[in-house]
Parts: sequence; C-alpha cells; structure tokens
Amino acid sequence: MRVGELARRTGTTVRALRYYESAGLVVPRRLSNGYREYDPIAVRLVAQIRELMALGLTVEETRPFVESIAGGADDTDVCAAAVATYRSTITNLQERIGRLTAQRDALDARLDAAATQVVPGSQVEGADPTGLVGATMPQLSFYGTDGRPVDLGALGAGRTVIFVYPLTGRPGVDLPNGLLEIHGARGSTEQAAWFRDHHAELRAAGAARVYGLSAQSTGYQRELAHRLRLPYPLIPDPRLTLAAALRLPTRTAGDMTLYERLTLIIADGVVEHVFHPIQDPASHPLHVMRWLTKRRQAPGSVAA
Repeated sequence: MRVGELARRTGTTVRALRYYESAGLVVPRRLSNGYREYDPIAVRLVAQIRELMALGLTVEETRPFVESIAGGADDTDVCAAAVATYRSTITNLQERIGRLTAQRDALDARLDAAATQVVPGSQVEGADPTGLVGATMPQLSFYGTDGRPVDLGALGAGRTVIFVYPLTGRPGVDLPNGLLEIHGARGSTEQAAWFRDHHAELRAAGAARVYGLSAQSTGYQRELAHRLRLPYPLIPDPRLTLAAALRLPTRTAGDMTLYERLTLIIADGVVEHVFHPIQDPASHPLHVMRWLTKRRQAPGSVAA
C-alpha cells in the first residue's frame, strides 16, 4: 500500500510515517518507478508504535516491540527488552510524578500565603463586607436550566455553593451597551467553565450541590449551559428577586441592572460564608474549593 493509504488506515499522518521510516521502524519497499510500497504488516507496526507512545514511550523505545512483530511474534510483551522498557518508563513516570507533586505543593503553599496577606487599600477575597453571613435563605423558587425546580429556602442537607455573576455573552453577539461600565462584569464564562472542570473536586471537597445565578433570562443561561456542557444548573433571576430578599449588591449602567459577582456558601438554610469582592473570576473557584476543604476538615463541620 502507498503511504497515503497507510496513514488513512492507521489514523496517523504522512509526516509521522516518514519519521518512523527514518528511524528504521517501518521501512517500505522501493518500486521500480520510485514509489514506496508498504507491506500489510506495516499497519500492525504503526498501530504498535502509536499505542506505546500513548503510554509514554518514546519512538526509539518502541523498537523492541516493533522488531518482535516484524519477526513474527504474536505477543510483543514477552521479550526481555520489552519488560526492561516497561520498567524504565514506569520509573521515569514515578520521578516525574514526584517532581510535579512537589511543584504543586510549593504552589499551594505560596497561594495560601498570598491569600492571607492584606494589600493596603484593598480587601482580601473571602471577606464579608455585605453582612450576609448568618442570614436565612428566603423561600424563593426558580427553575434551573435542567428544568428542575430550585427552592433556595430548602436546598437540602450539606453545603450548597451558589456563584452569582453579572452576565455572559454569546459567540458572535455583541455585548449590551454599557457592559464595560460595570466593574467586574467580564469573566463569567471562564468562571462557569472552571466550576465545570472542577465540579467533581468541589463535590469531593464538601459541596453537596453547585448552582450559578444571574439576572439573565432562561434562554441565555440554557445556551451557556448547553455550549459549555455544564454539569450543574444555572438559575435565572431576571427580576433580581434574590437581590431584593437578601440585599445582594448590584450594579447599574444605562438600562441594565446586574448582580455584582459574589459566591454564597449555604449550610442548613443559612449563609455560612460569602466571597466578595471577587477580583479574578477565573481563579476564584480555586479559593472556594480550598475553603470547602479546610472547612470540611474542621471539627463539627457540616457533612456534605
């Protein structure tokens, strides 16, 4: 078969096949007209190379396996060279995991130190200038983007995270006039995506459920939930009823009134913690997860 056919059948590129050829792993025959012709076994050889590279082996480290196939072996894992390569690769992976773990721990330590430092003239994220801590959640009912009713006064056992955001845009649609006049209005899409990407970790840290809430309509929120494939519901509150009930902070620009960005942690129907102001929406959910983890480890903590 020609190189194009081999690339199609193995799901790789012609460039990759040329590289395997230069390494002497998949060698075609030269026809009298100068074209390269690959034997049918080349499909198995390329598949073996790609499978092993996906496990972390280099192209060169696949050589004993490829040579075993070329030599007619049915099981390429039984030769001594294959076993030695597996052991070497596992050792290298363990060393990398150790380095990455140490790097993560060092970054965690620096984040903890930075989060506890007060910069003169500013507020640390996590302070509660709103005075909401201890407030009872009102009996307000909404329908989330998943079509299910949500009663904020009866959220259930465990901690609930509700991140309140101004608004999100749609691809190819201009943002409303006056948006830039509202401080902190941007960044909501990234924030929602972070809560999506780390939803399982938030649950493991102690969040029984997660919601997003804004003053946008159900249509806008359903579009976002579908586009980002969110694993949690969004709550539409276009009339700002929660703001009126709890006196949540809002901002007005032109004919728009939007929520200020904040996050509520609710336990047993009471606001347990408030994150406000939120300086960096994209990284803010990390602070939520870390707060949940520390709170869950505290004696007498609410069970998730």
